Amino acid sequence: MSEMKKDEIAEDQAQIGDDFDGAAAEIEALRTERDDMRDRFIRALADAENMRKRAERDRREAEQYGGTKLARDLLPVYDALRRALDVATDEQRAAAAALIEGVELTLRELINVFGKHGMEPIVPQPGDAFDPAQHQAMFEAPLPGTKAGDIIQVMSEGFMLHDRLLRPAQVGVSSTPKS
Repeated sequence: MSEMKKDEIAEDQAQIGDDFDGAAAEIEALRTERDDMRDRFIRALADAENMRKRAERDRREAEQYGGTKLARDLLPVYDALRRALDVATDEQRAAAAALIEGVELTLRELINVFGKHGMEPIVPQPGDAFDPAQHQAMFEAPLPGTKAGDIIQVMSEGFMLHDRLLRPAQVGVSSTPKS
């Protein structure tokens, strides 16, 4: 072969090699771009799933706890009805039996409505142990025959709204030292 043909063949081979290197680089660039897109797609999918779960949780919480403010505002009504019944004497009960019965029915209906909406009373009894997660100590006093930390008086009942404390029960606690 002539010298010129050898140069042309060498040039063609160099050109083919350059084209091959260029194609390989382009393929590598496309693979990198594909991997980047796949990663971004998977992250976007995960973000969308997290957002869906968060929205579902927020919706459930709003459904369960959305009425918290109204529930707190109704507690003084409950307390007033309870106090009205507690202070009524036997003579007053006899003289105004229908009125007392009406107050009792109203209180019972209010308790039923509370129950329908997930409100449950916390009703401590004297002698129960003080639980700071459910009770609020209004005073401490030494009382013979009790241990320190025992409930000695209940001023008002507390309430739970589903699994959250709506209002702690207000209690008096014994401070009798251990002897």
